[in-house]
Amino acid sequence: STQSGDKKTSKHAQHPKKKQQEPFGKSNGRVSEPPFAMASQQVLHIAGWSTCAFYRRASSVLSSLSVLFPTKIKVVDHEFPSRADYRAWLIDGGFRDKVADSRAHGHSSSPFCWSSESATSEPDPAGIKSFIGGHDDTIAWCREFCAPKDASDASDECELVEDGHSEGHGYQYDLVVIGGGSGGLAASKEAAALGAKVAVMDFVKPSPAGTAWGLGGTCVNVGCIPKKLMHGAALINESVKMDAGIFGVSVGAGGSDGGAPPATVDTTHNWETMRENVQNHIKGLNFKYRVNLREKSVTYLNKLGKFKDAHTLETLDKKGRTATVTASRFIVAVGGRPTTLSCPGAELAITSDDVFALKTSPGKTLCVGASYISLECAGFLAGLGYDVTVAVRSILLRGFDRECADKIGAYMEDHGVKFRREVVPAKLEKVDGDRIKVTFSDDTSDVYDTVLVAIGRTADTQNLGLDSINVSTNAKNLKIPAKFEQTSCPNVYCIGDVMEGVPELTPTAIQAGINLSRRLFGKSKEPMDYKNVCTTVFTPIEYGTVGYSEDEAIEEFGSDNIDVYHKSFIPLEWALSDQRSKHQAFTKVIVDRNDGKVLGIHFVGPNAGEVMQGYGTAMKKGISFKDLEDTVGIHPTSAEEIVTLTVTKRSGEDSAAGGC
Repeated sequence: STQSGDKKTSKHAQHPKKKQQEPFGKSNGRVSEPPFAMASQQVLHIAGWSTCAFYRRASSVLSSLSVLFPTKIKVVDHEFPSRADYRAWLIDGGFRDKVADSRAHGHSSSPFCWSSESATSEPDPAGIKSFIGGHDDTIAWCREFCAPKDASDASDECELVEDGHSEGHGYQYDLVVIGGGSGGLAASKEAAALGAKVAVMDFVKPSPAGTAWGLGGTCVNVGCIPKKLMHGAALINESVKMDAGIFGVSVGAGGSDGGAPPATVDTTHNWETMRENVQNHIKGLNFKYRVNLREKSVTYLNKLGKFKDAHTLETLDKKGRTATVTASRFIVAVGGRPTTLSCPGAELAITSDDVFALKTSPGKTLCVGASYISLECAGFLAGLGYDVTVAVRSILLRGFDRECADKIGAYMEDHGVKFRREVVPAKLEKVDGDRIKVTFSDDTSDVYDTVLVAIGRTADTQNLGLDSINVSTNAKNLKIPAKFEQTSCPNVYCIGDVMEGVPELTPTAIQAGINLSRRLFGKSKEPMDYKNVCTTVFTPIEYGTVGYSEDEAIEEFGSDNIDVYHKSFIPLEWALSDQRSKHQAFTKVIVDRNDGKVLGIHFVGPNAGEVMQGYGTAMKKGISFKDLEDTVGIHPTSAEEIVTLTVTKRSGEDSAAGGC
């Protein structure tokens, strides 16, 4: 392609023009479609010259199908101005010769149709999944697509590349799992239950600040579990302060003499007590995991591992002793570690690997980053009464629904969290003993007791020796590309946060590990389904979500093809408090207007995780909006607001709930 203003028209003639498919009711221009498709869509490319009747007929039929079934078919039309230009691209340019299917090599007529992994406007032979054919083959494909399907014929099986595993392989283990986090432990126990000889290799490298922990991985030790417990502490503190007096509850002595309790109650928080109890709970879990491995006949190796070849790991224990371990198969489940700052003084900051084990209270804290980890930490620290500021480079909760993210930001700001917008730390330096002066990119500065960095995570693959088995990683995040969890080295697999392109969630890693072990050592061919996975952000006002955000749905299907049902409401437990009722909870459901299928569900309010879990199952089963409408709600709950939605954004009506 040429830059704007380039007059090399002869070169332009070699490239097709991409036509945009128009939805019903759209009479003029439409924004260009993104160069990707949703996971359930088939992407079809068709090329031909503009005056060819066969090309125009086949293209028209495909276009009609894409309008009727926008969630199932995406069509990319490559139209050439003349027969000569078309043949120059297809034959002289060698496009057909780059297609794996030998039928394509002799194809010279118009059209030329194929399915692809992507919807790029330039024909890319590298992305071709299958060659469909010319006019007759394309029409036959369309007939087959529209034909009634027998559900028993559907196949969700996945086929793995042969990895050479056999019963008499001669290695020490059938499977070695590298990484003792949630996914690795689940995979190892499932494989052992299926008769495999299994070892789990786990060794915690201390954080730059010196924090270390036991078996169980990020979630148990420095992630979900301590985060949720401290979030719970903040909610208790907030409830006592805001709700106790309103509901007639007195804290401490008195309150039974008939006098009205104060509207708000002063509280104090002891960080050391909370930390000790949280850490004791975690240590109990660490012990249970080790016992559980022994009960499941899984060998626990407290060692670091590095690949020497496809079947051998060089190991290093805490005393510096080296050895080797061999296995027929390996699963890499090492997860990730927090990405650190790159500015001067970065070593003065801590990360989420450290905050839950701080021996003294964090005091005045700066949370760097607008990720869910940063906002969750900022939220519970502020809820416990600490002075908290969040440094935001761009937007809150990138990747989540923008409307919901903005509501979370407004709620947090009103509950004492301060935000510094469009800045990053430029320099950290010690002042006044152990305090930290932070100079920001806008030349402003402030002094904090603690600087907590949560700007992302990097897969912990740098020292695994993956180059020795020809497994590459994403240069940006060091994650491993894989298909059905199988890497480019067939007997080496990966699961969880270390795998490229999958949700970084503990339950996802657990399920992926179980499914993979069943495929490797059982008779299962069921792949892991990474679509429509629920998640919840445990900010002061919680946010549960499953499926498409509104922004993603508009980008994928077009605003004319979706409806957004929404509602703002006051949870009953907030109704008596003036401080709480100034903010409302919120929910919305995104619906495909063509078939009524629910594309996404979002809930911002108390107990969002508990509310959303059941809807995750419904989304897996392909719930429609009518299914929601026909569901009788549980009253009085916040969850029932999702099944009583009636107002769409398109209508312009007031979405605020009223009455009971």
